Amino acid sequence: MHFFFRTLLQSIRGRFRSPLGMWDVASTPFRVLPTDLDVLRHMNNGVYFSVLDLGRLDLMQRSGMWRLLQQRGWYPVVVAETMSFRRSLELWQRFEVETRVLGFDAKAIFVEQRFVVRGEIFARAYLRARFLKRTGGVVTVEELQELAGPAPDDGRLPEWLLGWGDDSQLPPSKAPAPSVWA
Repeated sequence: MHFFFRTLLQSIRGRFRSPLGMWDVASTPFRVLPTDLDVLRHMNNGVYFSVLDLGRLDLMQRSGMWRLLQQRGWYPVVVAETMSFRRSLELWQRFEVETRVLGFDAKAIFVEQRFVVRGEIFARAYLRARFLKRTGGVVTVEELQELAGPAPDDGRLPEWLLGWGDDSQLPPSKAPAPSVWA
């Protein structure tokens, strides 16, 4: 329920925005609301991650991928994400979330997202996501590429990000992962 109304509004607004290709940059407008603030009166770090969900939804809707995913019974799940903060977002401040799909590794898709105010980056996030099937199982990268097309070969997926994707993985959900501190 945390972002229910914002998600509903974004879903409606996305239908009337200009179409995009899956490999384009989606720029999604937002404003910092009172419910986004922490005790220091700037946008709470957890809210940034929730807003990123809406930016990805905007790209998927405007590219037509959301409809195709739903038809197949596929849905995305974030498996790793990292964010760097540069400047704070303040109450009522307007900002945009820029979202771009970078490419694939053997198991997942990589996305870069930026919080931008008047052309300046305030925060940047990278995430790795997989797609699951509602009937059970994982959507393969080959199935995703068949749907989205091959990733552009323009250097947008940095080599370090592939290493980060490998290094940040936890064991598969059915494998043991005991919490033991060294």
